[in-house]
Amino acid sequence: MFALLLDSAGYRIMGLLHIIAAVAAFGPVLMYPGLKKAGETATLARLHMRVTFPALIVLWVLGMGLAGMSEDAYKVSQTWMALSIVVWVILVVASWLLIRPAITDDSPSAVSKMAAGSGITHLGLVIGLVLMIWKPGL
Repeated sequence: MFALLLDSAGYRIMGLLHIIAAVAAFGPVLMYPGLKKAGETATLARLHMRVTFPALIVLWVLGMGLAGMSEDAYKVSQTWMALSIVVWVILVVASWLLIRPAITDDSPSAVSKMAAGSGITHLGLVIGLVLMIWKPGL
């Protein structure tokens, strides 16, 4: 049984919100280098702490909600779900420890942290998409 085929309006709404949260969590990260180069560090800091990071947290909440509403079709013990949670934890840590402190800092160390954090985020997005689409171990 596939999640998108579960026939409940609540489940479909939760799925839609989960996808919107993913767009809000990952989309802005693509703009970070340009905003940083343009000197828009205050805008970047607000964007990260008011949109991107909260959306990353909401992404997990909605994902767990979807698993709970899936009528036992999906369980946290399944490989794809467990790996998705591990990837999510890595993304939260990268966002908090690498991207957040590097936003307003122009030192060479901060540039490296921002690049590493953005790279980890992009890789995490791709891995997460693969896990969500193919669901290995299901």
